[in-house]
Amino acid sequence: MAIRQIREIGDEILTKKCKDVPKMTLRTKILIGDMLETMYDKNGVGLAAPQVGVLKRIVVIDVGEGPIVLINPEIIETSGEQTGEEGCLSVPGKWGYVTRPDHVKVRALNQEMEPVEMEGEGLLARAFCHEIDHLSGQLYVDKTEDGLHDVTYEDPEDDLEETEEQ
Repeated sequence: MAIRQIREIGDEILTKKCKDVPKMTLRTKILIGDMLETMYDKNGVGLAAPQVGVLKRIVVIDVGEGPIVLINPEIIETSGEQTGEEGCLSVPGKWGYVTRPDHVKVRALNQEMEPVEMEGEGLLARAFCHEIDHLSGQLYVDKTEDGLHDVTYEDPEDDLEETEEQ
């Protein structure tokens, strides 16, 4: 497995529609392994194939409950609504508020090319929507409610200084 380069906003490949995966091949297995390794290396919760330069309908997700691999995924049911902070490995250093369904049901193929249905709420529902959008050439930046914000990282030393002053 290898860590692949993440394509960033402005790269034309992120605006293109992906093609279905007709069968599992060694090349596709390697791609999936590389996608998982890349996602974990970059501390992401999801990654879609076009983000590593491949126009195939494959996403990988891990919201802390173990890896999920979806091939040719489609959203078949949604309900509720949630608005929350969203970021993307392809849009580094930025985040925005996006409204998504709170509950999502997805139909896809697993790594054995067997049909599966999965349901998710909260963060998992958000990840399903975000990653599947990538497969249609859509980025979350087009759905933000109040534009993009810079990611800020707090210095733990600042917290120490505040505690010492009290």
